[in-house]
Amino acid sequence: MEPPIKKYQSGVEATLDVIGGKWKSIILYHLVTEKRRFNELRRLTPNISHKMLTQQLRELERDGLILRHDYNEVPPRVEYELSEYGQGLIGVLDFFCYWGEAHVERVYGDKSLALEGPFLSDEEAAQFASGAGLKQV
Repeated sequence: MEPPIKKYQSGVEATLDVIGGKWKSIILYHLVTEKRRFNELRRLTPNISHKMLTQQLRELERDGLILRHDYNEVPPRVEYELSEYGQGLIGVLDFFCYWGEAHVERVYGDKSLALEGPFLSDEEAAQFASGAGLKQV
């Protein structure tokens, strides 16, 4: 095993080095439930450019979080899915979702004003708010 190139101050810093930025967590979120093709990811993430999506997918693949399946077909077909290693982030992505919904509700009062959905059920949101999630202030 090689010595680390970069020294991190915390595990949070190391995690954000891999999944931080505007797009990576969103791309990973869309791969949690199923394999996706490039154009499907592009439709699910409408503000991302073709070039940026390509770059982010390459970095996620390089870091071992996703797998790229290139089928030798005409027309060409490529699918992306979470790797076994990437599946370890599902809990983190779920937490981002729960926290984000609770935050939007706290700030705007109504999640539907700022989120397109789907939303947590009231029971899930209450469990999250009362548990290890967002602290009520």
